[in-house]
Amino acid sequence: MSSSSTTSSRPAAPAHTRPPRTRKSADARRAEVADAARAIAREHGLAGVTLRGVAARIGVAPGLVAHYAPSMDDLVADTFGDLVAAELGDVVALLQGEDAPARRLGILLETLLDGSRADITLVWVQAWATGAGNEALAVRVRTAMDDWQAAIAAEIARGMADGAFAPGDPAGIAWHVLAMIDGLSAHSLVRWNDRPDRLTLAVRAVAGLVGVDPAALAR
Repeated sequence: MSSSSTTSSRPAAPAHTRPPRTRKSADARRAEVADAARAIAREHGLAGVTLRGVAARIGVAPGLVAHYAPSMDDLVADTFGDLVAAELGDVVALLQGEDAPARRLGILLETLLDGSRADITLVWVQAWATGAGNEALAVRVRTAMDDWQAAIAAEIARGMADGAFAPGDPAGIAWHVLAMIDGLSAHSLVRWNDRPDRLTLAVRAVAGLVGVDPAALAR
C-alpha cells in the first residue's frame, strides 16, 4: 500500500475548539482579588499579600491584579480591616446569648485567648509593624482598635449599670483589658511562657479590674 493511500484512509482529526472565555465584570474581579488577599492573609499573614501572591492565588497575571488593585498598600489595609471587623462581629454575636455581665466578659476572654485565632493574631501583629510605613493601614488599625475598645467598654459599662461590677471608668478599664489580650495573644505566636495559662491569668486580672470574683467570669 502506498503512503498516499495510507494517508487518505485515516479519519480526519477533529477540530480542536476552546471553551468560550467568560469575561468577569470589574466588580467580580475586584471581589476575587479581595477574597484572595483575605485567604492569603489568613494563611500567611499580611506579609503574604503581595501583587504576585494574589495573582498566583487566582491564576492571573500580576498586571491584571494591579489593574483592579492599583495600590497594594490600600489592598493590605482593606484586607486587614475586613478580617478584624469580621472577628469583632463574631465575638459580639457570641455575647448575645448570655445575660450575666461577668460571664459575657468571660466569654470574650475565652474566645480571644483559646488559641483558635492565631491566624488573626498574626494579622494584627504584622499590621502594627507594617502600619509604621503604610499610613492607609495605620488608619485602619487605629479605627479597629477604637472599635474593640468601644465594644469592651460597652460590656463593662453594662455591668456597672447593673451593679454587677464595681464603679469605675469603663473606657480606661477597656484599654487595660485590650492591651492584656493583645499582649498575651502576641506572646502565643512564639509559644512564649505558657505557664501560667494565659486565659487564667487574664481572667484573674480582669476580675480584679471590675471588682468581681474570678469564678464569676468562668463557665
